[in-house]
Amino acid sequence: MIRVAFTSDNHFDVNRVDAKAMMRAQAEVLLTAGVQVYLIAGDLFNDFQQSQQYVVDLQALLGSQTRVYWVAGNHDMVHGISFDELETGQFAGYLHNRYVDLPNSHWRIIGHNGWYDYHFADQVPEATAADFQQWKRAFWIDRAIEQPMSDPERANLMLTQLEAQLALAKVAHKHVILMTHFVPKIDYLRFTTDNRFWNMANALMGTPRLGALVERYQVAHVLFGHLHVHPQPRKFAQTIYYDQAVGYGRRRLNEWQETTFMAEWQRDLKILDLEEK
Repeated sequence: MIRVAFTSDNHFDVNRVDAKAMMRAQAEVLLTAGVQVYLIAGDLFNDFQQSQQYVVDLQALLGSQTRVYWVAGNHDMVHGISFDELETGQFAGYLHNRYVDLPNSHWRIIGHNGWYDYHFADQVPEATAADFQQWKRAFWIDRAIEQPMSDPERANLMLTQLEAQLALAKVAHKHVILMTHFVPKIDYLRFTTDNRFWNMANALMGTPRLGALVERYQVAHVLFGHLHVHPQPRKFAQTIYYDQAVGYGRRRLNEWQETTFMAEWQRDLKILDLEEK
C-alpha cells in the first residue's frame, strides 16, 4: 500500500500562527502516520516564495519517508512570482502542469494550479464578463495577480494543458490523482437569492468544465481547495473529490471546527491508502 495525505488552504499568515512550529508538528504527525506522499493544494501564504520555502523546509524535516508536492493557490500567487514563473518555473515539489509516478505502482499524481472562467456564476444572468472583472478588481485578492490574458483564456489554457496530461496518463495506463486549487464542481457552491456579493464570488471559484473533463477521463481522485466549507469526500461518476481546506480561524471569520490550528489541520487531513500493482 502507498499512504497519501491531502491538505489545502493552511493560510499560515492569515491565521497568524507560527508556521515553523506548525511545520514541525505537521511533520511529526505525517511521519508517525507513515505517510509516504503529502499533497498540498495551495494557499499556504500570501507569497509564493514563502510557500515554496515552507515546502522545502518541510521536505527536509520529513526526509526520505515522505515526499511533498504542491500547487499554487490564488493566495500564493499574490506576491513573489510572475505568470511565466508560475507556468514554467522549476521549484522543488512544485507540480503545476507536471506529474509524478509513484514507484512500483500504477498511480500517477498530476498537478495543476487551475483557474476560473465565470461559468459558476451563470445563475447571475444579468452579469457580463466585464461585470465580473470589475467586481474582482473591487473586492477580490486576485486583483493583485498579474496575467497576460483574461480569466476565461487562462481557464482555457488550464483545460488544454490538463487534457494533454490526462491523455498521456491514459496511454500509460495510469490511475490518476489530480491535485488542483480551484473548484471543479458546482455542487460545492452555494447560491442565495439575497446576497449578490456571494453569487458574484462564485464566478471566481473555478469552472464546471474541469469536473466534466476529469470525469470523462475517469480520474480516480481529485484534491482541490479554495472553498473552506469542510465537505465530506463525494463521488461523481467514477471520480472521488476531496476538499481538505483548513481555512480561516480568525476572530472575525472563524471557519474552524476545532479551537487550534493543529487540531483543525488534523481534522481536515485526509489519508488514503492506495493499492500498489
